[in-house]
Amino acid sequence: MDVLTLADADATRDLGIRLGRSLPAGTVLLLEGDLGSGKTTLTQGIGAGLGIKDSIESPTFTLINEYLDGRVPLYHFDLYRLERSQTATLHPDLYWEGIEVEPGIVAIEWAERLLYKPEAYLKLRLTYQTTGRQAELSAIGQSAQQILTALK
Repeated sequence: MDVLTLADADATRDLGIRLGRSLPAGTVLLLEGDLGSGKTTLTQGIGAGLGIKDSIESPTFTLINEYLDGRVPLYHFDLYRLERSQTATLHPDLYWEGIEVEPGIVAIEWAERLLYKPEAYLKLRLTYQTTGRQAELSAIGQSAQQILTALK
């Protein structure tokens, strides 16, 4: 696990931009953290790094937003309003397996509510304290470990 110190929201967005510029299609990012920890800010940075021109907003009420005009598609989930048992009804596996959609980057806020997870993913836990923000980045699965290694 890598721990990154992020001075502020701009640093969180910059991390997202770096991820958006370098992550390959098929990458799943499971985002965890309290309200205000920077999950949406990070995803906005990913969109900017992908070259997406649309405004990226948290899909709190729509649950999934699809952005198809970047280097690769971005599929942005927000599970905040769902119970754990309800998350399967969104069929997130269709996105991370690229079954019915073009493979892209899948960013899932409140990922701890997922009923099941993909075989490989990057887990990013964001925390916010008076001393600043931190991002704990870990890779689950061999392909995710290769992605994390390439990011360094």
